[in-house]
Amino acid sequence: MKYKRKTGNKTIQSKKGWYDGIQFASQLEVYMWKSLTEANIDVGYETERFDIIDGFYSSNISFERTAKKDFINRGEKKVRGIFYTPDFVSEHFIIETKGRANESFPIRWKLFKRLLYLKKDNRVIYKPQSKADCDVVVKDILKRFY
Repeated sequence: MKYKRKTGNKTIQSKKGWYDGIQFASQLEVYMWKSLTEANIDVGYETERFDIIDGFYSSNISFERTAKKDFINRGEKKVRGIFYTPDFVSEHFIIETKGRANESFPIRWKLFKRLLYLKKDNRVIYKPQSKADCDVVVKDILKRFY
């Protein structure tokens, strides 16, 4: 999973990291994992997938430009669903570390929160964006659930 964000002419990509035999998508995820495990908080990394929108067949004719600059019918086919896999999940909480959000993340995040609401999933949701935020999250989890 690559996280890229385009800013002007530059694309910013998170630096991946390995820790405890797990490849994390960013250094902030590594920091969050270390903080959680050092506090003896039981959590899984990318262990739960949420289907936000099911795939479907689009019977519409849909003319769209391709990467090759052709303008062709890209309709009349199956459209893949949208899913979301948070970084850290437990029975009590969900954590999405997000130092640099890509352009699709805000809408996916809103759809994810809506899905939790519709499913009556009352887990606490955290979205730390810095190491200081991660520290606050760990303190809150310890106070709330341990």
